[in-house]
Amino acid sequence: MGQFIDEFKKFAMRGNVVDMAVGVIIGGAFGKIVTSVVNDLVMPVLGILVGGVNFTELKLTLKNAVMDGDTVVSPAVTLNYGNFMQSTFDFLIIAFSIFLFIKLINKLSRKKEEEKPATPPAPPADVQLLTEIRDLLKDKK
Repeated sequence: MGQFIDEFKKFAMRGNVVDMAVGVIIGGAFGKIVTSVVNDLVMPVLGILVGGVNFTELKLTLKNAVMDGDTVVSPAVTLNYGNFMQSTFDFLIIAFSIFLFIKLINKLSRKKEEEKPATPPAPPADVQLLTEIRDLLKDKK
């Protein structure tokens, strides 16, 4: 049992697993922000542009509700394509934001690679040979 726990600790503490967990948590929070941007900023403006339509309420009724007075006997069956459109906008904004973020990271990492000093060239063969001879003579003493 102790070996199993040790293996699990080793797995859970590997760098890429921890990085992935952090990414999932940040992604969840970022998703909420994007959902709010889409629901509260983008969709109302888009709704006004297309004549005051609220996209989340767009649906196609396949079967009407069966009513007995004020009581619903069988609820309506609907295709809620407005919610689908909302989710599609969310996805596109998240995907575009991630694209921009990855592009920024790649740009910064390229700058770091360019800033690294170039390794000095290897000394000529005769200098290398003299260095080896010196080292061998030093070891004989």
